[in-house]
Amino acid sequence: MKLLPLIALGALCLIPPAASAQNPPAQITYTFENQRLQPSSYTLVLHEDGSGRFDSLPGPASVDASDEQVAPARLDRDIHISDSLRTELFQYARAHHFFAGKCDRGQKKLAFTGKRTLTYAGPDGHGTCDFDWASDATLQRLSDQLVSVAYTLEIGRRLDVELKHNRLSLDAELENLQSTAKDQRAAGLDNIAPVLEAIAGDDAVMQRARYRARTLLNAAAGETAHR
Repeated sequence: MKLLPLIALGALCLIPPAASAQNPPAQITYTFENQRLQPSSYTLVLHEDGSGRFDSLPGPASVDASDEQVAPARLDRDIHISDSLRTELFQYARAHHFFAGKCDRGQKKLAFTGKRTLTYAGPDGHGTCDFDWASDATLQRLSDQLVSVAYTLEIGRRLDVELKHNRLSLDAELENLQSTAKDQRAAGLDNIAPVLEAIAGDDAVMQRARYRARTLLNAAAGETAHR
């Protein structure tokens, strides 16, 4: 009878912990580098539930510092992407060997726009590829969409600084954001909704800028509704 506790203990030791038995969920990492731009590099880590993380590093300051009303700075924050973009990214990765292989167009005559790296890591596979211009039109489009999300996040950082230190510059910044959003060069407006709400509700901000912020908030709400 005294052996029973020992037998039971031995049996428990044979059961693998649930946490160790589960593989980490899949994620896609997108990295962009171009030392001539601000920020000069950034990384988006994207999870299959739509959550993610954005981390950017500033490039060297302009020779004429007066041209930079908002100083370059690192941005590290949580983000989320649309369901449509998330779904298409993960579907593409799984249908194309998890990004393992050559994906650059390989045409040296094309102007350099930045080094892009896509990496997939998950229980079903892993892979990575680098490109400036993608050899596949769908991959190029997905990359452009991720750049648009990163662009919006950087503008959100600038808006936050301008709201605190230079409200007069908000109108031009918001007008530019409206234009780029219309051209689909800015995406993921819901990620910067808090600063847009702060601008729209600040009586010290000029009326036109507040109106632009409210218009962008409506666009962000539309993005969220279609997620």
